[in-house]
Amino acid sequence: MTSELTAAVPLAERVTQHHIGGMLLQTLPTPVRDVVAVRGSFRVHPDFGADEDLVQTLCVKMLDKGTLGRDQFAIADVLENRGAKVSFRTDGDRVAFNAKMLKADADIVLPLLAEQIHQPRFAEAEFEQVRAQVAAELQHAMQSTGALASAAFTKRLYAPAHPNYDPNPAAQLEHLAQIDLDEVRAFHAEHFGANELAVTAVGDLDEEVTVTLLAKGFGNWAPHTQPATFIADAQPQPPGRTDVPVADKMNLDVILGHAISLRRQDPDYLALYLANFMLGGNFSSRLMATIRDEQGLTYGIRSMLNGIGTEHDADWRVKVTLSQANLEHGIDAVHAEVARFLQEGVTAEELDTAKTTVTGTFQVSQATTGGLASLLHTNAERQFEVEYLDGFTDEVHATTLDDVHAAMARHWSLEKMQVALAGTLPK
Repeated sequence: MTSELTAAVPLAERVTQHHIGGMLLQTLPTPVRDVVAVRGSFRVHPDFGADEDLVQTLCVKMLDKGTLGRDQFAIADVLENRGAKVSFRTDGDRVAFNAKMLKADADIVLPLLAEQIHQPRFAEAEFEQVRAQVAAELQHAMQSTGALASAAFTKRLYAPAHPNYDPNPAAQLEHLAQIDLDEVRAFHAEHFGANELAVTAVGDLDEEVTVTLLAKGFGNWAPHTQPATFIADAQPQPPGRTDVPVADKMNLDVILGHAISLRRQDPDYLALYLANFMLGGNFSSRLMATIRDEQGLTYGIRSMLNGIGTEHDADWRVKVTLSQANLEHGIDAVHAEVARFLQEGVTAEELDTAKTTVTGTFQVSQATTGGLASLLHTNAERQFEVEYLDGFTDEVHATTLDDVHAAMARHWSLEKMQVALAGTLPK
């Protein structure tokens, strides 16, 4: 845990930024003994319209299956013997990595992290295992009403080349069978590079050692030359509804909402975030109080601003699970509650409660090395200054009822609502 004294000092005064080659490295020493957390990511620019993000998924899953210098079992021994962890994941058009280690092991774990990113083994046997794992995940998604409803919903809002488009899992499974290891190797060679490379290290740092190790691992890494190919704007169909029949799924997942032309840096973002939080962001929200608690139509309902980025449109959606018997009535009830929310707005008491909860969650996110590293890293990915985090709580508290209602009026509209659902349809 960080001390109260340290937490009282603005982050901008405690974080040091190092520009090394194509890397932005942030370091933040904290009073936590021995533990170091590292977060990082870089842009790879897959062609979403060609489903190249599936190749990206396979490539990233291969990063912990061995390097040119050691197999996956040797890597596991290095990490497990030191209680360290290294992981990789896809994040839209980025590849992200996390590492956690003891201070004394940084000189072993950080070079290993760089080795895994730069020199993956790409062995045929491991590739087939990874492909089988992804196939199993897609087969599960083909029976998941949530995944199928999401795919149908995004198809109503976006072109396939939009980062928020959610491909149909059956189509992805067919494509998966056609991808070979050479395609994955080529993706790594052509798309991995120091493009917007951001790394954050937090904890019991020896800053000079940490900077030296990460500079050696990533400072001379060249950027790739692949262009960004995504479509930034939503391209919604006329408002309507898509039903996806799924056998033996008597509870149906339903999504209602529409595309929004809102970016993370938009002045309306925070006001709309608070509005959504009050509508369906937690257990005390309007939707939970009415649709679940008062009307008993569902066990689960929430709303969200989905896929918000700094470069492309996103969407606002309400997700609810409904039984066959409650399906149409439940959809109508959600429409009615959203309409009431838009017409009547929120109260000062609701807004004050939301502000307290949101700022409290923000403070809690800084209580661990991992949480603080993630917060700083996400902020750097957005290319925001560290000062933004220092002013976040004040910005939340400065948001007025007029700000919230104006943002709702600008970005939400019942006339734009789309509906998608998946499950066993009532007869």
